[in-house]
Amino acid sequence: MKNENKMNYDFSNRIVLVTGGTGALGRSITSAFIESNATVISSYVVDREIESLKKDSKPILQLVKADVQKEDEVEKLVSDILGKYGRIHIVVNVVGGYLGGKSVWELDEKIWDRMMTINLKTAFLISKHVVPQMISSKDGKIVHISSKTALKSSGYDSAYAASKSGLIRLVESLSEETKESNINVNCIMPNAIDTEANRTAMPTADFTKWVKPEDLANVILFLCSDEAKVITSAAIPTYGIG
Repeated sequence: MKNENKMNYDFSNRIVLVTGGTGALGRSITSAFIESNATVISSYVVDREIESLKKDSKPILQLVKADVQKEDEVEKLVSDILGKYGRIHIVVNVVGGYLGGKSVWELDEKIWDRMMTINLKTAFLISKHVVPQMISSKDGKIVHISSKTALKSSGYDSAYAASKSGLIRLVESLSEETKESNINVNCIMPNAIDTEANRTAMPTADFTKWVKPEDLANVILFLCSDEAKVITSAAIPTYGIG
């Protein structure tokens, strides 16, 4: 998907890892970096939506199957990228998910664990294995995807809300630990994103108030640019004004 509203950034000679890069938001972010001349490695788990990326990818996109919920696969993913390119300059971690609709006392432990794993553990593992080479190079940008719900739960979403709130604390801690190494660590906090899956799940919602993936991609490219070098440890509201 071409982002007609993309700012004019040039990420030539920058190696970008987008985890979860084949979902609706991930595709917009991947495409935006490709249009900005970055070399992009986009990880995925399920073989979906890959052909559309391949078709318009140019030679600067590499699609890699990896389950970033598993440390050995994260370690291999990062090691393979470093072996091929020598560096990872930018990481955008899009992996996440939502399961809700249950009160705390009705919530199954498996749902709680699932939310903590997909929304928080993945961010921890990616950060853990990417940051050392960024520290060595004294340069790097990391962006995670949190949620407006991280600030205030509306009920019946305790596991999701807790995992996304925990992600903000992870970003803050990692930012403090890497600030002397010229590494920027931030997250964005979208609300409902205007995707086909969300429209199907919430057919009566007002889609005009939802944020489009390409608009979130614009924010992420800014955070990964030199223009945002003074921004770190931030949880940036990206839920629009509707």
